[in-house]
Amino acid sequence: MKDTALPRQIDAASLAQDEQIAQRRIRIRKWTIISLRIAVLVFVLGGWEMSARLKWIDSFFFSMPSLIYLQLVEWFTNGTSQGPLWMQVLVTLEETVLGFLIGAAGGIVCGIALGRNKLLSDVFSLYIQIANSIPRVVLGSVFVIALGLGMASKVALAVVMVFFVVFGNAFQGVREADRYMIANAQILGASKHQVTMTVVIPSALSWILASLHVSFGFALVGAVVGEFLGSKQGIGLLISTAQGAFNASGVFAAMIVLAVVALAADYLLTSLERRLLKWKPAAF
Repeated sequence: MKDTALPRQIDAASLAQDEQIAQRRIRIRKWTIISLRIAVLVFVLGGWEMSARLKWIDSFFFSMPSLIYLQLVEWFTNGTSQGPLWMQVLVTLEETVLGFLIGAAGGIVCGIALGRNKLLSDVFSLYIQIANSIPRVVLGSVFVIALGLGMASKVALAVVMVFFVVFGNAFQGVREADRYMIANAQILGASKHQVTMTVVIPSALSWILASLHVSFGFALVGAVVGEFLGSKQGIGLLISTAQGAFNASGVFAAMIVLAVVALAADYLLTSLERRLLKWKPAAF
């Protein structure tokens, strides 16, 4: 009995030791990546600052990190020429979220409908291809003329920017659904609606969620471009005002604010994706 129990104890101890080593390696890799990211950031910002101070680049056109920092401090403490900075962020974020939700909902519904209905796909595919070939940013001017300088024109442009991205992924995800699972569900007596809800949509979910990461950025671009073309408030107007005053620091500062908003939204979407795709194996 002792001879048979000893190898089990040794195996358990070795497995525990291997697990500790693996965890240590994961922690080391994590902190190595963080350190390298910080090093790259310090190198880029330090090189930029030094190049501007040594007159290798013209700080009037390219600014420098210290001036951008001072511009952000000025906006946070004293506000912008359009009002408080948080108000500009809130306006742009509201336009972005509305455009994102409407465009994503429309893209998902139309993508699934056309993906599941061959007749609708054959009828509307040509028109969707034509609409998708039009540079969507150009439509911003049309929306400003038709809908005015208010929120509606920015939301409309954001919707157009998001719709085709989500639609394409939803349509392709439906087409890539497992045919054997669909056939098995039909053999078991599932209706077309049941097949769509229980087989097709879960299969296309990873495609749809992948498109949401990209499409939120497009919604943000649509809102900012719409504000740049004509608006009363928002980060796009802030960039336009800074450009008109040849304030490079203001342009870069507004870009940083946009980047923070986009990263926060991407983090939320990633959390949502993890909740909805718990069944999916983790990627290595």
